[in-house]
Amino acid sequence: MLTENNIDPTLDLEEEIKRLKKEMNAVILAHYYQDSDLQDIADFIGDSLDLSRRAAATDAEVIVFCGVKFMAEVAKILSPNRLVLLPDLNAGCSLEESCQPDKFKAFRAAHPDHIAITYINCSAEIKALSDIIVTSSNAKHIIDQLPKDQKIIFAPDKYLGNYINKQTGRDMLLWDGTCVVHEQFSEKTLIQLRNQHSSAKIIAHPECPEALLKYADHIGSTRSLLDYTTAHDGGDFIVLTEPGILHQMKKFAPKSQFYAVPGVEEGCTSCNNCPYMKLNTLEKLYLCMVNRSPSIEMDEELRAKAKLSLDKMLEMSPPAKADKAA
Repeated sequence: MLTENNIDPTLDLEEEIKRLKKEMNAVILAHYYQDSDLQDIADFIGDSLDLSRRAAATDAEVIVFCGVKFMAEVAKILSPNRLVLLPDLNAGCSLEESCQPDKFKAFRAAHPDHIAITYINCSAEIKALSDIIVTSSNAKHIIDQLPKDQKIIFAPDKYLGNYINKQTGRDMLLWDGTCVVHEQFSEKTLIQLRNQHSSAKIIAHPECPEALLKYADHIGSTRSLLDYTTAHDGGDFIVLTEPGILHQMKKFAPKSQFYAVPGVEEGCTSCNNCPYMKLNTLEKLYLCMVNRSPSIEMDEELRAKAKLSLDKMLEMSPPAKADKAA
């Protein structure tokens, strides 16, 4: 098996990846939080909802997912007959880790009159224990369709759940999970940036704590943040989400200035990067295509159960937006 240690240093990795993609009849999907070189070589870039739809609709024989493991699992759940590759199987998620199946199952059993609305940032096992999956793009739209008296458990992100409660007037019971990136943003540095760039709009992902969201001019999913900056090209923006999205923002709003908010550690230039997303590299993408590994494997019974909650999400979601040109 080829490894990083024995890749031919003279290879043009981008050209090799393009060659392999054609040879394998593969599609490369990338999340906005991936490094810019992975975004640039992908066939489709998007947030979790965009990429879920792509995984469900593709006619490619192989799906190569540049993202984190739960995203690649979604692709396998929705396209079980396709080979799904992930450049690094260790690309996990702090929200997924915060919500383990045995504890979640017990939590549900303790609240039998509640349904479980679960953020897509969770494992296949949690999806199988859930009623409806949501993303930050579609959560309000889906929850607004449910009866007002319906009791709801929302997991695993308590900050997103709290934001949705305020948006919908609900009182959902929240699981105590957080995103390691969005929780780490520095309020002190945010205020300093706002003072330095007084005309800048503050845009934020709803995974951020409420103490940060209160400063935001616009709150939304990664796709929503990108759409907002695209519509306001020429403005200045302070961005409260993982800085991988800045690559696309600069493409679609080239006249704008963007300021990423650092994490809480003073002088830390990478504390706002997702350590899991950044495990994927161009070299690992090439290797997973050459080796056809690591791949996502899943028990069929688990896959079928998890698919029910994802199907419900896709059924209840708003119509898909048109793709942005790369």
